[in-house]
Amino acid sequence: MDSETQMPGPVCLIENTENELTVNPKALKILSAITQPLVVVAIVGLYRTGKSYLMNKLAGKKKGFSLGSTVQSHTKGIWMWCVPHPEKPDHTLVLLDTEGLGDVEKGDNQNDSWIFALAVLLSSTFVYNSMGTINQQAMDQLQYVTELTNRIRAKSSPNANEDENSADFVSFFPDFVWTLRDFTLELEADGQPISADEYLENSLKLKQGTNQKDKNFNLPRLCIRKFFPQKKCFIFDRPTHRKKLGQLEMLNDNELDPEFNQQTITFCSYIFNNSKTKTLSGGIEVNGPRLESLVLTYVKAISSGDLPCMENAVLALAQIENSAAVQKAIDHYDQQMGEKLQLPTDTLQELLELHEASEKEAIKIFIKNSFKDVDHLHQKELAAQLEKKRDDFYKQNMEASSDRCSALLKDLFDPLEEDIKQGIYSKPGGYCLFIQKINELKKKYLQEPRKGIQADEVLQTYLTSKESVTDAILQTDQSLTEKEKDIEVQRVKAESAEAAAKKLEEMQIKNQQMMEQKAKSHEEHVKQLTEKMQAERAQLMAEQERTVALKLQEQSRLLKEGFQNESRQLHNEIQNLKRSMERPKTTCILS
Repeated sequence: MDSETQMPGPVCLIENTENELTVNPKALKILSAITQPLVVVAIVGLYRTGKSYLMNKLAGKKKGFSLGSTVQSHTKGIWMWCVPHPEKPDHTLVLLDTEGLGDVEKGDNQNDSWIFALAVLLSSTFVYNSMGTINQQAMDQLQYVTELTNRIRAKSSPNANEDENSADFVSFFPDFVWTLRDFTLELEADGQPISADEYLENSLKLKQGTNQKDKNFNLPRLCIRKFFPQKKCFIFDRPTHRKKLGQLEMLNDNELDPEFNQQTITFCSYIFNNSKTKTLSGGIEVNGPRLESLVLTYVKAISSGDLPCMENAVLALAQIENSAAVQKAIDHYDQQMGEKLQLPTDTLQELLELHEASEKEAIKIFIKNSFKDVDHLHQKELAAQLEKKRDDFYKQNMEASSDRCSALLKDLFDPLEEDIKQGIYSKPGGYCLFIQKINELKKKYLQEPRKGIQADEVLQTYLTSKESVTDAILQTDQSLTEKEKDIEVQRVKAESAEAAAKKLEEMQIKNQQMMEQKAKSHEEHVKQLTEKMQAERAQLMAEQERTVALKLQEQSRLLKEGFQNESRQLHNEIQNLKRSMERPKTTCILS
């Protein structure tokens, strides 16, 4: 994390005032300056359960996020603290502390569901913090997890014949960590010691039965199991005497319960070493500007009465980044051509080879910095811009060559033209002297370097413009017979016709070179795009295979617990996912 983006303390990212969610521009400005990949840890839970204390510990500070020691919720909305990641070099740890859920003073708790949903959408690790054990009351307080499918859409337009299933969400959702505070039970089952993770798994087991009470019991458990395949649990003893809890941020570690200190260290170590970088579908790493875009898109959707859509958010972000990727590629092309191109070039091939090398690098930069380029629209835009730039350079090259050659001809032939005016060649034998001088000057002209691709054409145009003068000198030369003059006229005509044929041939060669270069350019675009699509396909397949593996594990557990219907539903989800994996891969079409 760059020094200029170091945050001395947290700032509010999403404000919740009078049940209106708004984004804080100051926080967005901080995010926009962070170019490193982000590990985003969000914590959610009832108010006054010590969420902020754990987040301060993750920040490596005693103070920062406000610790509410009264029955009022101190944190309103979502607060953000960006700190250098202690274990991952060149990564930034973004901590999101949310307002306490269920604050009695809020009256209308509608935004609690949105705060919960936003924490899920924005994080790579989602921490749910609660007091005591995992009992039915704790599950009831986790009602928000059962509302996620009513608050979030994975796809902008699900197929009409199929509802969105949990597999659509799993690829987007974070890992789930449940922290249990002031935990007093012995961790054991059937008289045998168990781990906190096993305690969580046991607590998420479903109950056989079809009545409403059983359904209410199973629903939050089923949602956690389906939406969050990666789960972890930590237990914490009470840190100190109840009367001292209000001064927790003032107490030193040696004043806290040693067991609690060790549990906190273990929790922080797990988060630091196991929390993943926030990614989007396809393995796209999220940096500060990308998180900024996600925040804006999600909050805008909520404020306008729509459901936040993960696919739409990614596509909105892709629009911004792909446009920037086009500009970045064009800027690189301009820089390369500006540094290496010296007009005029000796040949058209020299210009085209330089364009080709610069274009190849530009395409590589676009491919690296773009994603989700629907119908390859931005790459087509890049191709069109690069083609126009090539054509512009071609014109500039011709103009530079013409200007250079015209100036050179003026320098070489001006003395000759002055001699003609003085009548030096208007005498017997003057025509031979004139032709001899012309050939000498042509030789000098042709020996001059860096004349460019217009050298022959400009010379021929000049000589053609002087044909009447040449003919006048020829006709007034009394030393030549009429027959010699006729022969000379035919020679000049033959030379002129030969020059015209040569000009036509050169034009055809130039056109052929331009067409060949255009074909090469298209091939390079297709080649690099195909390689990217293959890599993205492999990444998507790996993601889906992980999802399938997790779903199969969950299906196996449901079968083992005797829940045939739920297992059958999960089986259908797995089959749908497998069918999507078997669909023919998209072909690369750029036209």
